[in-house]
Formats: sequence, structure tokens, C-alpha cells
Amino acid sequence: MEALDIPLARFALLYLLLLLPLYFLQRLKLGLGREVLMSVVRMSVQLFLVGIYLKYIFAINSLLVNILWILVIMVVANLNILKKAGLAVRKLFWPSLAGVACGTLVVLGVFLFLVVRPTPLYDARYMIPLAGMLLGNCMNGNILSLERFYSGLRKSESTFLSYLLMGATLKEAVHPFMREAIRSSLAPTIASMMTIGIVSLPGMMTGQILGGSFPLVAIKYQIMIMIGIFSSLVISMVASLYLSLPFAFDRMLMLRPEIFAGKKKG
Repeated sequence: MEALDIPLARFALLYLLLLLPLYFLQRLKLGLGREVLMSVVRMSVQLFLVGIYLKYIFAINSLLVNILWILVIMVVANLNILKKAGLAVRKLFWPSLAGVACGTLVVLGVFLFLVVRPTPLYDARYMIPLAGMLLGNCMNGNILSLERFYSGLRKSESTFLSYLLMGATLKEAVHPFMREAIRSSLAPTIASMMTIGIVSLPGMMTGQILGGSFPLVAIKYQIMIMIGIFSSLVISMVASLYLSLPFAFDRMLMLRPEIFAGKKKG
């Protein structure tokens, strides 16, 4: 059994759902109408283009093509992380990318080599979607953790300096800020895991059921994904934060102002 296809004429009716939200936004004078329309258009175009591209990727099913695709989306995600976190790409690109890669590739490797074990192991139907789901969540988590960590350090610089004056090492001095950044960034994922299946049915599980999978098979995949998302989040956030420290602090253990977007040295 396959999912029912939606004819384009009926699919176009979906966009009528936007009329009521746009009306409310206009009445409340939030100034978001143009931004919402642009985001919907961009989302639709991007997804259709990706759908066409993935059709060929799945047909080719090449290890090299799959790896290149994952590298591209990791770079794009990393650029978005630094932009949204308000950090300078020029200063923190590599440590942030390494952190994202750690979180994504470690968990993806466990999925492909130990749990799912598709044939071949690099089967694009599994490798690409799983990498995309992990990377998307790593991106959102790293935006929050990096932004809160470095903005917290900047706002509470006197507290950080007092730790150093009391003899703390750099890692010891930043630990309270790192702990708070990671805790707050993980809160949405933990809350989602606690209510999943009761308050809401997750997207992947719903998609698999609509696509014809048995509910228990879909549940197994969803549990795998949720555990993987949580694991990749923690790995990527911890790795990104620790790897960024040598780039963010000078030899005197002072926070470099140029790591923030728009800030130049001197």
C-alpha cells in the first residue's frame, strides 16, 4: 500500500489556509505578512527542487554522491548556525562545522552500520533522509547553545573574570555558562520526548504510516530517530562549544570581541 497522491489542483488549495493567519497578522499590524509569504514561497520552491534532485540521487545511489550531498548540507547548516547565533563565520566556521559533523556522523554511522543495516549500507533512501533529520535538529540545537553560551559570557563577563581571578582554568570558568546553555537548548527536545505519542504523533512516524508502513515498524523508526536526535544534539553541542574555545579566547583568556558578527578586532 502506498500513500495517496495529491493532485496539483487540490494541493494548491492548501495555500488558502494561509489567508486567515495572514489576515490576523495584518489586523494586529505585526508586519510579518511579507516575510511569511516569502518564507512559504521559498520553502515550496526549495522542497520541490530537493524532491527532483533526490529522485536522481536515489536512482544513482552512489556512495560518493551521497557523501558530497551530506557535506554540502552540513556546510549550509553550519553557516546558518553561526548567522542565527550572531557569531562571525570567519572566526568560528571550522570548530562549529567539526561539532556538527561529530554529532551527525557518529549517530548516522550507528544507524547505518548497527541498527538499520540497509543493503548497500550507503543506500541513499536511508542515508540521505536520516542525515537530514539529524542535521536539522543539530542545527537548531547548536544555534541555541552557541548563542546562549557566548551571549551569556558577554553579559556576565565580570562573573567569568571572577572565576579566573579565583584560580579557575578556562574550562572551569566557562562551565557554568556551558551547563546553562546546554540545559536550556535541550529542554524542547526533552519535552517533546516526554509527550510524543500522547500529545502528538511525530512527523516521521505519520509519514511512514501514510506511506504504507505498519504502525509498529513506524514506531521503531521513530524511537530510533528520537534517541538519535537527542544523542546527536548533545554530542554536537558539547563538541562545538569546547572546540570553539581556543578560537573565542585570547592568550590572556579574554573573550575576543571579533567572534561576534559585525565586530572587528581593534
